[in-house]
Amino acid sequence: MTSPTDPEPEHQGTDAQRTGLGRRRALVVGTGLIGGSLGLALRKRGWHVTGRDSDPARAREALDRGVLDEVGDDPEAEMIFVAVPATAAGLEASRLLSDPSRRPDAVVTDVSSVKDEVVRAADHPRFVGGHPMAGSEQLGLQGADPDLFIGATWVLTPSPVTDPGAFSRAQEVVRSLGSEVVALSPQEHDRLVAVVSHVPHLVAATLMNAAASVGEEHAVLLRLAAGGFRDMTRVAAGHPGIWPDICADNGEAIVQAFDRLLVDLSRMRDLVRSSDREEIAQVLDRASVARRALPTRATAPETLAELRIPVPDRTGVLAEITTLAGESGVNIADFEIAHSTEGSGGVLVLVVDASEADGLRRALSNRGYSCTVQELA
Repeated sequence: MTSPTDPEPEHQGTDAQRTGLGRRRALVVGTGLIGGSLGLALRKRGWHVTGRDSDPARAREALDRGVLDEVGDDPEAEMIFVAVPATAAGLEASRLLSDPSRRPDAVVTDVSSVKDEVVRAADHPRFVGGHPMAGSEQLGLQGADPDLFIGATWVLTPSPVTDPGAFSRAQEVVRSLGSEVVALSPQEHDRLVAVVSHVPHLVAATLMNAAASVGEEHAVLLRLAAGGFRDMTRVAAGHPGIWPDICADNGEAIVQAFDRLLVDLSRMRDLVRSSDREEIAQVLDRASVARRALPTRATAPETLAELRIPVPDRTGVLAEITTLAGESGVNIADFEIAHSTEGSGGVLVLVVDASEADGLRRALSNRGYSCTVQELA
């Protein structure tokens, strides 16, 4: 178990030595909407960004648009972002991690919206699965935006083999782009994202197609489309090319979410058929309350607390604790591992919002971890 506070490898050296210009270096593989936005966001924060794409013309366009400093590869990149379709992301990440010409401490992450298959394909201590919950109705490089990730939730999915130092660096870079980091297991991520992202997109597309079919017979219909219809179908304008792969890779979770939705839709249909005004009002009221309670952009906590958790030096302990925090809705502001001078264990130190510390302590206790909580001044 490697601590993010351990001395860094000799290969790394100083920033100036390893970059030549004193700039941190990143490689972006895939220069579409997300890859392009990453390039712009990183360059805006002073990084030297190299990138490549399966379409050389698109990589050259990325260079012309200021997304990249240069086209090609960068063996000295400390962070590598794989922004290719999920079906290719795991294999691409695995190739990058096994390349002996790269610096041995380079961290590789991806941006795929399906995580389990990718994480299993790129099974390596320096791979940290990732998914920025951000997007745009604009397609490709035309929609690239350096501020796309500000205020967005960025899910990291550590696996049992993830190195703490790699997770720490991925978290630090993602947070520097303005995102709130949430850690989940790959399986839990896929289950949840099916409910809040994949099924809503497919429902929006289905509703849009239904309206378009009727509109062919009644041309005035789509001219009457009000704000509610436009809001519900907005995501249907997104790039359709990625969705067959998403449905294939996360099909089981999507079908389960659809099954639950179909039960609720059938119930609503029956309520309308029976003109049950009272029950319809109650269902809509519950939905209204839940919608208003949706969290908005992340806000900085007023006070922080430190949890110190004695942990054994065993594979998977980092993934277990960080994903438990994510499942509990707790954002980890910072962490480190303090190694014990005796024995094979250590202490995992988490810094979280003070208001969430006791809840996380109880969740950890239920998993068999003892810990202390101290509010930071």
